[in-house]
Amino acid sequence: MSAQQFTLDRTVLIQATPATVFGFLTDTPRWAAWWGAGSEIDARPGGRMKIRYPDGTEVVGEVIEVSPPERIVFTYGYTSGKMIPPGGSRVTIQLEPVGAATRLRLTHELDNEAVRNDHVQGWRYQLSLFANVVADAVNAGAGGVVDAWFEAWADPDATSRQRALSGIAASNLRFRDRYSNTDGIDDLVAHIAGAQRFMPGIRLQRHGEVRHCQGTVLADFVARSSDGQDRASGTNVFVFGADGRLEWVTGFTAPPKAS
Repeated sequence: MSAQQFTLDRTVLIQATPATVFGFLTDTPRWAAWWGAGSEIDARPGGRMKIRYPDGTEVVGEVIEVSPPERIVFTYGYTSGKMIPPGGSRVTIQLEPVGAATRLRLTHELDNEAVRNDHVQGWRYQLSLFANVVADAVNAGAGGVVDAWFEAWADPDATSRQRALSGIAASNLRFRDRYSNTDGIDDLVAHIAGAQRFMPGIRLQRHGEVRHCQGTVLADFVARSSDGQDRASGTNVFVFGADGRLEWVTGFTAPPKAS
């Protein structure tokens, strides 16, 4: 296709590795997960690309270039021919590692400024969906990680506690709540020992399902004494890294409601 006069540029940071992100650009089930049912892609030069929006609108294109896990290029146009005819514009998606995460850069080249402007919000929205779908896959086991976190707080053995936390968190994990300001797993392991000394028999348990958005998880909890009474409740904010391990935890605790 000929050179296009106008470009739309969008950059987002995604909490997943480039290899993981690239899979959602080249595998039909994962491609459809962020575009919608009926969307598909044959990720090879000359392969067909199709996007089916929820309202039935269809976009088609041809894959021009595939360089895993860094770059994919395809044409983009509407089957109706309105706004952009088939083959009438080009989309380039470039992936760059940022630590364990990925910076995605999208460039959409078009020949009409008004049409370019009409697509700015569409790409902002669609790449937001994309980032969520990828992060949901990376953190599909977030509930289990949260449960392991709370269980570690009741583990009386320092070695076992260290092993459990090391299995779910980065070594430089930061934890903050009203009574805590720790940096690193070693510091947290010792801090938990102090909590157990002054609050013997207390166990933290998740209450309800976790809520996840792009690597940040909210989990409600109760603090229950050995006699089965709820002594406190609250919410923890868990921040996951691109590798699915905890990097930061912040706790918000409140006393139980008066009866």
